[in-house]
Amino acid sequence: MRLPSAQALIGRVPLLWRTLAAMLLLCGGLLALVESRAGILRSGTEVRLRTVPVDPRDLFRGDYVILAYPISTVEGPAGGEDGFRRGDAVFVTLARDADGFATARGVAKMRPSVAAGELVIAGRVQSTGACALNEDGRSDCASGRRRLRIAYGLESYFVPQGKGRAIETTERARIEVVAAISASGEAAIKRLLIDGKLVYAEPPY
Repeated sequence: MRLPSAQALIGRVPLLWRTLAAMLLLCGGLLALVESRAGILRSGTEVRLRTVPVDPRDLFRGDYVILAYPISTVEGPAGGEDGFRRGDAVFVTLARDADGFATARGVAKMRPSVAAGELVIAGRVQSTGACALNEDGRSDCASGRRRLRIAYGLESYFVPQGKGRAIETTERARIEVVAAISASGEAAIKRLLIDGKLVYAEPPY
């Protein structure tokens, strides 16, 4: 006895039910993504990040700013692990400086052990031999063949229509991002501040 194929079985299901099943699967996937981000915002460890904003514009999605951070450029290890390539998943160890802002202490392909007061953020290599950002937020390309440009999923932030330009033209030293980092290293922007005052807060949903 020949069993019917999966395609034949699906074909016997009324179109309405197949449509509803597809919609439920799609909604379930979207809800899972939303809940994943909400979980990071609810229970992730907060870190303060200095920023350097750049201003692109997307007329279909409202205003948004592109944010660069001093931790976006990390010095690769001097010996041992090497061979970082664009697209590699990496883990960056963060520590807090005297002002409470996160600084990058190291990068590795495998999740490293950290000391008390440190935490790990997951990222992906965007380029190698990158120029670093100095204390003034300017690119320093004088040295650093081992430097890596790393993205953490914190590089864009949407704001109400018409507000992106105001943020972009604000002096970079006045802008601060508070990000939440989960136990697995995933990160999400939680708050944006100017001069230490709250400008935008990301809703959990």
